[in-house]
Amino acid sequence: MATSSIDVDQLLANLKTVATGIIQQDVTTIEGYSERQLAAMAQQAKWIAAASLTGELSSDMREFFLNTLKDSAVNFANTLKGLVIITVEKLWNALVGALWTAIGNAISLPLALPGGGTAGGTTPTA
Repeated sequence: MATSSIDVDQLLANLKTVATGIIQQDVTTIEGYSERQLAAMAQQAKWIAAASLTGELSSDMREFFLNTLKDSAVNFANTLKGLVIITVEKLWNALVGALWTAIGNAISLPLALPGGGTAGGTTPTA
């Protein structure tokens, strides 16, 4: 079986490119989501304070809106956690795919990817 060596510098560059692309795209998505949600929570906090000062809100109603704001913060944090988990999963899949492809190409044998599918195994072109 013919083999070729892996160009570590090129593989490292590929891994960095893959990782950077995923992270930049997802950070942009998360940043936009975060900005909107945080602005809404800040606006709600301002309204609760103002309505409390003017007497628009009874203490019971203030507690209700504070609990709603707390729930919004919890939901925000849980959504961010989920988005980060998805980003990490995408990153892991991309890195494993690139590594398995490099190895498969070097040994001219398609490798089974963890979780299914195959990568590499084609003869690299010069």
